[in-house]
Amino acid sequence: MATAMNTEVSSADFLPLMVWLSPSFPVGSFAYSHGIEWAVETGDIKNAHDCAAWLGDLLEHGGAWSDAVLLAAAHRAIEEADDAALLEAVELAAALAPSKERKLETLKQGAAFLLAIKNAWPCAALGRLEKIWSHEPAFPVAVGVASAGHKLALAPTLEAYLMAFVTNLVSAAVRLVPLGQTDGTKIIARLAPLAREVAARAARSTLDDVGAAALRSDIASMRHETQYTRLFRS
Repeated sequence: MATAMNTEVSSADFLPLMVWLSPSFPVGSFAYSHGIEWAVETGDIKNAHDCAAWLGDLLEHGGAWSDAVLLAAAHRAIEEADDAALLEAVELAAALAPSKERKLETLKQGAAFLLAIKNAWPCAALGRLEKIWSHEPAFPVAVGVASAGHKLALAPTLEAYLMAFVTNLVSAAVRLVPLGQTDGTKIIARLAPLAREVAARAARSTLDDVGAAALRSDIASMRHETQYTRLFRS
């Protein structure tokens, strides 16, 4: 009986998350490559193997990991009605972006996500965020706030967020490398278990665990600012 109940809750959690984190949700995720466009131009990513390795590093050691920690912190702050903890997560998320374009990527998507949720899935948690923060919120913080505000569990929220991160960048790589659709699908399938593992670690994290070591990705986002020919905004 308990197992059936847990399955039902998990399914209910994933229904809105499938919508919020799908490519069709109006946050403009298709416009960003997280520096992959520069990595392709310089030859760091030449094929499916390179792409999978690059994205795996982002999940474990890069921006995706930090995003997951920040999302978890925002989610807990809403659950615990702790405005001080929420403000700390919001401020840190805005300050951590290592480049101008990475900051644009997270803040613009966060603002667009918050606007869409406010119009279609309003909840009291959104008002709590607006009360303490009058600027654009980072994307993972906005997702964490909305998820907790709608009583969605943290674990599926983290898994959905990280898989959306992967699929969006795979979509960019398919256009840039270029890769075939089959190769892109194989990369996503290969990284799904890692995304779940990273989500589980992030669910147990605190803000002290924020930190990234994917330096080549950070450099890519900086170099992209002056890249001569660009398809993406980051």
